[in-house]
Amino acid sequence: MKRGTQQRRFKRSSKPKRAVVESRILEQEDRPEYNFRSKSAKIINTEEPISPIPMSPPLINGPAMILPPHFFQIDALDLAPRLLGKFLRRDDVVLQITEVEAYRPDDTACHGRFGITARTAPVFGPGGHAYVYLCYGMHMMLNVVADKEGVGAAVLVRSCAPVSGLETIQGRRNQKTEKPVLLTGPGKIGQALGLSTEWSNHPLYVPGGLEVLDGPEPEKIVVAPRVGIEYALPEHVSALWRFAVAGSPWISAPKNTFRPP
Repeated sequence: MKRGTQQRRFKRSSKPKRAVVESRILEQEDRPEYNFRSKSAKIINTEEPISPIPMSPPLINGPAMILPPHFFQIDALDLAPRLLGKFLRRDDVVLQITEVEAYRPDDTACHGRFGITARTAPVFGPGGHAYVYLCYGMHMMLNVVADKEGVGAAVLVRSCAPVSGLETIQGRRNQKTEKPVLLTGPGKIGQALGLSTEWSNHPLYVPGGLEVLDGPEPEKIVVAPRVGIEYALPEHVSALWRFAVAGSPWISAPKNTFRPP
């Protein structure tokens, strides 16, 4: 969907309708498994303009397929690209994930390196739960816990595109705009969803509250080193564990480090 079309969609109604949404758990046979390390991603020309992921009409007008626990209980490096194109929903706000970062066990940039503490305990829980922490005393950072219980891995949601609830998002962000600056940055995602650390350990596969819903797999992705982890070991600083939807305007800075996988 072109950006202009997306904007006109928001302007049709000040309160986007979410009615008649019937939530159900997405069964194993509904979707094939996707393994980033075993399935070759398409090589792209980064200079070629690519349309953002189209919004999914069934999300608003039909069954909303909540992703089941087994979807999340894989290596964070495999889960991260699989989350691109999926939807986050809380009440009337629906966001489509456009950028993520993977954090793995034995990763010197992962919070799991501190071991199990009162704050990091959710990271060591089973995949499919939220891990929400406060950054710099002001930003609520939403992570999706990955892998099996006890592993200590997660995927940080860095950027999203708005699908519904624009007025609510703008009110929470205190920013009256429809431009990407509204949702390009992990702290902005937490704010747009109205999250606090009390959401940490919340199961994302249970109807109600905060949910992760199935969505279209992007045709092409780009990868880059993660952001703001200069304290980590060099091999982890340079690891290409940041993933984004190729061509989407809803991606945070820096953008010039992205390249084809």
